[in-house]
Amino acid sequence: MNHLQHERSPYLLQHAHNPVHWHAWKPEAFERARAEQKPILVSIGYSTCHWCHVMERESFENEEIAAFMNEHFINIKVDREERPDVDAIYMEACQILTGGGGWPLNCFLTPEGKPFYAGTYFPPRPAHNRPSWIQLLQHLSNIWQTEPQKAIDQADNLTRHIEHNDGVFLKKTEEPAVSGVAGFQQSDLDAVFTRLQQDFDPLEGGFGGAPKFPATMALQFLLSYHYFSRRPEALGHALLSLDKMIQGGIYDQLGGGFSRYATDRGWLVPHFEKMLYDNALLVSVLSEAYKYVLENNQFPDAARRAQLYRETIEETLQFIGREMTHTEGGFYSALDADSEGVEGKFYVWEQQEVEAVLGSDAGLFCAFYGVTHEGNWEEKNILWRPASFEAFAQFNGMEVHDLKKRLAAGRELLLAARALRIRPGLDDKILLGWNALMCSAYTAAYKAMAEESFRITAVRNMDFLLEKFASANGDSLLHTWKDGEAQYDAFLEDYAFLIAALVDIYEITFDVNYLRSAEKYTRLVLSYFLDPVTGLFYFTGSGQTDIVLRKKDLQDNATPSGNSTMAHNLQRLSVLLGRPDWREMAQQMLRQVEDAVKKYPRSFERWALAMMMEAHPYHEIGVLGANAFETAAAIQRWFLPNGVIAASSQITDELPLLAEKVAGKTDALIYVCRDFTCQRPVTGLDDFRQLVRPAAHTDNR
Repeated sequence: MNHLQHERSPYLLQHAHNPVHWHAWKPEAFERARAEQKPILVSIGYSTCHWCHVMERESFENEEIAAFMNEHFINIKVDREERPDVDAIYMEACQILTGGGGWPLNCFLTPEGKPFYAGTYFPPRPAHNRPSWIQLLQHLSNIWQTEPQKAIDQADNLTRHIEHNDGVFLKKTEEPAVSGVAGFQQSDLDAVFTRLQQDFDPLEGGFGGAPKFPATMALQFLLSYHYFSRRPEALGHALLSLDKMIQGGIYDQLGGGFSRYATDRGWLVPHFEKMLYDNALLVSVLSEAYKYVLENNQFPDAARRAQLYRETIEETLQFIGREMTHTEGGFYSALDADSEGVEGKFYVWEQQEVEAVLGSDAGLFCAFYGVTHEGNWEEKNILWRPASFEAFAQFNGMEVHDLKKRLAAGRELLLAARALRIRPGLDDKILLGWNALMCSAYTAAYKAMAEESFRITAVRNMDFLLEKFASANGDSLLHTWKDGEAQYDAFLEDYAFLIAALVDIYEITFDVNYLRSAEKYTRLVLSYFLDPVTGLFYFTGSGQTDIVLRKKDLQDNATPSGNSTMAHNLQRLSVLLGRPDWREMAQQMLRQVEDAVKKYPRSFERWALAMMMEAHPYHEIGVLGANAFETAAAIQRWFLPNGVIAASSQITDELPLLAEKVAGKTDALIYVCRDFTCQRPVTGLDDFRQLVRPAAHTDNR
């Protein structure tokens, strides 16, 4: 029988009525495999995965195929978003065996959980040099029945290989680390930039060709790198990339929010699923870019870009609030690419549909958003912007304000019409780590734009996370929440992203309780996730026993790795909590991966940012006295990638940054320190700015 009907995961529930006798990832499945001496098929995906839906329709709903699976295998379905630890192990097996990966991920295991074969999508009939699904099942079943030792030996070798891979990117030198010496310089950052630059797409922005992903952390690196180096090509490429994404079909021109990636080089054709984490990371980098262009006038189109980024941030967060937010303040995980079984159907338009809704204004709207009778994708139209508002208005002899007003009215009408369509599926589970990323995005937007609703939403979400994801004893955290209940022990990335968000929340509230929570969870991570040999962290806690091995996530992928985020956290908290030993831990982590960061920066983007904070150590900023919070907020509206700030309206010894300092009585005193050695305090923001300006800066800022 199918055992998924009582699960909470939307993905598992999608498969609850398959004729396949699916189990969830639970001990009884492995007990049955050992008792019956059958191999295990673990099939991994997520609710918004297009090819997962395709394979389900083609194979898992097929009675004949399901009967063979039930007879010869113990079948387990896994939601990769619920169990990223399981996915990571078997995805690595797939990559080792095939040179690639993706979802659905289908991995064949011994009853002990060791992988001996893996692949992704398999068609119902042989195609493209790929066997059919039933052919693969028959082949592997035959091997298990006739040559089981062959599969067991393969599994043992593959498991050892996966375990060994944790050390592939680590520094090979036996040279002992020198305590308290970082050893990172601007030249290290230059090396990272040179590597990134080799992959620039100078025409369409982003990196490489198709498919093209947002690469938000690389863009954040470029913004920060330009701040310290003044290399114009770094800033230019970051802004070009953001502009092209906003103008492209990857951005929902009607409803706001970004899709997962573009299937083409020019950002026109998205893979239509919308993930919470992508939108969180894009809002964060757009907020930083907004601050940068708002305060800089040395490059063209600064004012236009500032307006563009602000509007995009606002529209994206409106989308999150409208479609991705639980009534209690948590954020949902994703929207499906498919509706009615067709990818993108909810989002695309025929020209006559637009004309029917907009009437006389349809011509203007179609011209601006690239809508034609022929269509630009499968005889339909993906809305995009071939030209900027300003360029289009000038070409057509219009005022920009009037153009935007008419287009906004058209978008509102089309959005209402679109709302009548059958909607893509919503994955309404709430994940701790992804929520923390979006919480940080709201804090970034608030710092940039001073929009009070962003601050309120961020604080509400954080309070929701701290309440709903606490374990029964309150000492640890859980990973996912749905239908009023949390489950699964939290993973490293959950803790890491939450700690980062807690620091962010502190910097917009200056409520020390949030910092104390960050400290508490950092200590927990150090207790249960740390590998004392390498100084790096395992993905799973020491108490987890239902996986075949513990891995370390080192590479930054669609989201930052837990390890790179913890390096950042330790750097920031070392300043705020006066813990130089934590900074030394971050430095040790960076030493382990520094060669990999320089060679493969596209896989170590957040690490590169942590390296930057060692080459250009944090300005430790303390603000004390009257108007302290207003002054701190004004400071944070500037682009200052290496700033850590604490503030209080009165004298306090609660935090090292504020201890033993005089408070301003009429204007806040601003202290700028390095390694807790402070310069003379100032009261004016202009004077403060002079204290923190990099040496490479000129007076044109």
